[in-house]
Amino acid sequence: MEKIRYFDHAATTAVKEEVLKEMLPFFNIEYGNSSSLYSIGRRAKKAIEKAREKVANAINCNSKEIYFTGCGSESDNLAIKGIAYAQKEKGNHIITSKIEHPAILNSCKTLEKEGFNVTYLNVDNDGLIDLKDLENSITNKTILISIMFANNEIGTIEPIEQIGKIAKKHNIIFHTDSVQAIGNVKIDVKKMNIDLLSLSAHKFYGPKGIGALYIKSGINCNRLQDGGHQEKNMRAGTENVAGIVGLGKAIEISHNNLEKYNKKLQELRDYYVLQVQQKIPHIKINGHQTKRLPGNSNISFEYVEGEALLLNLDMNGICASSGSACSSGNSNPSHVLLAIGLPSKLAQGALRITFGDENTKEDVDYLIKTLEEIVPKLRNVPLETLPTRT
Repeated sequence: MEKIRYFDHAATTAVKEEVLKEMLPFFNIEYGNSSSLYSIGRRAKKAIEKAREKVANAINCNSKEIYFTGCGSESDNLAIKGIAYAQKEKGNHIITSKIEHPAILNSCKTLEKEGFNVTYLNVDNDGLIDLKDLENSITNKTILISIMFANNEIGTIEPIEQIGKIAKKHNIIFHTDSVQAIGNVKIDVKKMNIDLLSLSAHKFYGPKGIGALYIKSGINCNRLQDGGHQEKNMRAGTENVAGIVGLGKAIEISHNNLEKYNKKLQELRDYYVLQVQQKIPHIKINGHQTKRLPGNSNISFEYVEGEALLLNLDMNGICASSGSACSSGNSNPSHVLLAIGLPSKLAQGALRITFGDENTKEDVDYLIKTLEEIVPKLRNVPLETLPTRT
């Protein structure tokens, strides 16, 4: 079987062996319902609380402030809608950005239909919001600011600590979608004045189908689903014990190895970008050059259609992306790339490469060699005849 070279870690990651090993007993040995009073139920409850402590340790909060959910999107929905409904007597204005994940944008669109007002902040050509623009958008009706920690497509890291200061200054609740940042960036919710934070296990070598939401103690957030009293009455439904245990182990590993992991990813990313710059003309690098996730590269190849590029890479055993995995099957240009000012055709020629733990320099060399062969064929014209981008 041909070796698969996987470069789409922003979409999902493989469950680490250590994580799987810790999860396995909770499928068929320690299978108790954590709400039960007998011994195997109590052991399941203990395992959940142990995982909760690991998550809290990774972001510097109290374990009682961690609520387990089904995924990052559910955490985003709970944060945005839960705060909006809980704070509606105070105001109906929400501030977010134009480059958020669909879980945020579509939650805001739903709230707009219910009478809430939403300001969608512009970003600059690197994908950064303007802090003055943010502060000028605040009104006496503003109840929530939600800005993602790091963008899933272009990797740009937002000025989260400064945003937190602005939110605190104006007594406004601050939520950040940190699905891409966890495992890649050191996060301290106290230092950064973060009130709510979303995360998802499968982005840092944990299982799919489990996420978490940090809610600062004292913040009133409405539950969204009816049922039992699980997760301190915030999220009804029998807990996914195995998934929670996996999330806890995965975040523990990523937190303890953050610097070493980041160094490796950044070296691979920088090597890849340099090689592409030297060997393939007519490209544009998207996202901030330094304020970005260590393993993220987003490059637009001019005169190339992104879907064709991905299919050709796939035929060569390479897994990559043109943008968010949640938008696959959508032929429209990325809303993120359009928001940073890319023309539609250039946005459609974007290739997102996100590096991970198992990638090697040899893998990168193979990727570059393959791109050198594929891109000219897809352009189907001599390079010297191509116009220069202005």
